[in-house]
Amino acid sequence: MTFKTLMIASATALTLVAGSAQADGSLGLDRVDAILERAQAFGFTHIEEIEAKGRDAIEVEGWLDDEWYADAWLALNSDEVLREERKRLVTSAWGMTADDVRQALAAASAEGMTEFETLQINEAGYIEIEGRGQNGRELEITTRQGQDGVLGVERD
Repeated sequence: MTFKTLMIASATALTLVAGSAQADGSLGLDRVDAILERAQAFGFTHIEEIEAKGRDAIEVEGWLDDEWYADAWLALNSDEVLREERKRLVTSAWGMTADDVRQALAAASAEGMTEFETLQINEAGYIEIEGRGQNGRELEITTRQGQDGVLGVERD
């Protein structure tokens, strides 16, 4: 094998490994219903953040009611709770409803996002979604709770 051929083969292998490692931390937008069903079955009423933890697990942070806040890792292919932490807080519940999550991901999809890694809301109602487009290109979408469309798009 020539040096040039070896370098091309090595670069190709590295690209494939890096691409598969990146894909493991994201979920297709078509799985939004499964994600929300798991979150609601666990008891979440308001979601502050959803993060993909591989193809078959998610981490959800949010409120179970007006005083209990939870951080849970949930399997998507079973009813298994992989990890959970709950704490009683004195602030009231806030965050996204299931409809808010669907609306934000629909806006991201309209901008070309096909997979997401994280979706989170801040207290001002701004929602940030990090993910990838069909071509594997990184996207960061900003929208606002209760509004259609996006406020900003960053493409890397």
